[in-house]
Amino acid sequence: MLIGLARTSTLEQEAGLEAQKRMLSAAGVEKLFVEQTSSVGPRPALEAAIEFSREGDTLCVTDLSRLARSMHDFCRIQALLEKKRVELRILNLGLDTASPTAKLSLGIMAAVAQFEREIMLERQREGIARAKAEKRYKGRAPTAQAKAEEVRTMAAAGVKKAEIAAELGISTRSVFRILQQVEQDRSRRPSDRSVMPIVPRTG
Repeated sequence: MLIGLARTSTLEQEAGLEAQKRMLSAAGVEKLFVEQTSSVGPRPALEAAIEFSREGDTLCVTDLSRLARSMHDFCRIQALLEKKRVELRILNLGLDTASPTAKLSLGIMAAVAQFEREIMLERQREGIARAKAEKRYKGRAPTAQAKAEEVRTMAAAGVKKAEIAAELGISTRSVFRILQQVEQDRSRRPSDRSVMPIVPRTG
């Protein structure tokens, strides 16, 4: 069986996700797993796809970056697939691990991708250090807090917390934290009864 895995990092990439689905469908995928997660978040669909696969199956992705986040991650996934005797196919590279040459090529490309990422991160750190030295670095605004007002508005409209998180591209935990802060702010405010003036009874 040909098993497909489509992944994007955020909901803002919906078009990219649909493109992956079309490519995988055209390749003959019979069972599709889809996930939208951050670059450091859990990969439930990937783990489910591996768990679902059986000997003789092939896990198919449109791009190597949709499968692994690093060389270490790629090696881990590849080891799991090999243990189950499941092949791997990368559509945009035209590679299939059923071929020994393809296995070698994938390993080399994963190593190069990891190297490029490390170089990029090193340059980023150097840039931040330089900006700090020149007192130009302001840091990055917390994504969830930047969307706090939208969270409150959607919650007030009755939207479920999980749906809010998915719609705004933040974690459910962040939604809970923002709404919890709203409740704490309310509890600190004096009630109307506590500030109501006492009017003496007459007659």
